[in-house]
Amino acid sequence: MPDDFEAMWSDLTPVGRSTTSGGYFRQPFLSAERELAAWFVEQCAARGLRVETDGFGNTVGWWDVPAPVVEEVAQQPSRNPRSPTAGAVLTGSHLDSVLDGGAYDGPLGVVSALAAVDLLRERGVVPSRPLGVGVFAEEEGSRFGLACLGSRLATGVLAWEDARTLTDRSGMALADVVPGGSSSLLADVGTFVELHVEQGRDLVDRDAAVGVASEIWPHGRYRVDVTGAANHAGTTRMEDRADPMLTFAMTALAANKQARLSGQRATFGRVSVEPNGTNAVPSRVTAWLDARASSDDALAALVEVVTRQASERAARDGTAVAVTAESVSASVAFDPALAAALADPRGWPVIPTQAGHDAGILQAAGIPTAMLFVRNPTGVSHSPLETAALADCLLGVAALADVLEGLL
Repeated sequence: MPDDFEAMWSDLTPVGRSTTSGGYFRQPFLSAERELAAWFVEQCAARGLRVETDGFGNTVGWWDVPAPVVEEVAQQPSRNPRSPTAGAVLTGSHLDSVLDGGAYDGPLGVVSALAAVDLLRERGVVPSRPLGVGVFAEEEGSRFGLACLGSRLATGVLAWEDARTLTDRSGMALADVVPGGSSSLLADVGTFVELHVEQGRDLVDRDAAVGVASEIWPHGRYRVDVTGAANHAGTTRMEDRADPMLTFAMTALAANKQARLSGQRATFGRVSVEPNGTNAVPSRVTAWLDARASSDDALAALVEVVTRQASERAARDGTAVAVTAESVSASVAFDPALAAALADPRGWPVIPTQAGHDAGILQAAGIPTAMLFVRNPTGVSHSPLETAALADCLLGVAALADVLEGLL
């Protein structure tokens, strides 16, 4: 018998967990994440799912249509395969984490998808369309710097030739980790449904255990390079310095202020300083800005004003600043008819999300997509404090099974 939800969750809990912070380090294609990938294949095998992988590290376990049903379906009129009523149905999420991340972001969707397959079988459901449980690689962008890397490559919105040279912090290229090439995993997929822990407090405030996503805010990652002149911290007069740290500090404050004024999001969560000496004025500060906004225009305006204020400060400090967009994802509206079909009969709230997801990549690539959220009582994510109650998780499994049954 395959493991149930609680047994599967118990299997995953210790993998990649820090003994000091309690957070998770499950970076793509490294030991902890590879252990989870092997676990997923074992769980698929226990359920008799046919496992298919691509050259980018993405994996799908397929529950194929039984032969008699295949013959019956073949006699029906052909339909558009990119439609909620035709083609294969895909569910799942990812198994990688941010640095020192939470347990639920990603793995909850994978474990829930496997548990939903079990529940569908208990209900006697026989699929008339293939059902896949998928795991996308490098969703967080925590190793190679580009979020939703696996799904971008699988959908073809990112070419392998452009991705192969991406490097991690040690300088290892993506092409040295995966074979690359092309992917056919999504060729027959007509619908994608991703279950995810909510990364905020909307469901908590609504006192709802499950919600449906309406849209994903546009978001981007921008590298900010500030260059100055290294010098002695003691002998260099303050007025004689070209200190890039001052320019960066003002830029971080400006980003915070502009985001607050406009109701958007701006975060500097990663900084690199050269030469990184306690008694030296830095020669360079490189920082990464995560910016998110309620519309594409609002995102562009936020980044523009932060860039302008950084440049103005650099002119006063005698430094130079350059802002480079490393990845930008436009706003994504999920299939409205599909969202309404899921939410309306059940009374589930329909809410936006400010976090990026593989679901957004598939929707933007033309695959009708829906997202289910499970309540997070702390509202905290990308942190060891991220959590979800077991009762809510099991409600999420039942909700996902209901959705998949309707599609199948």
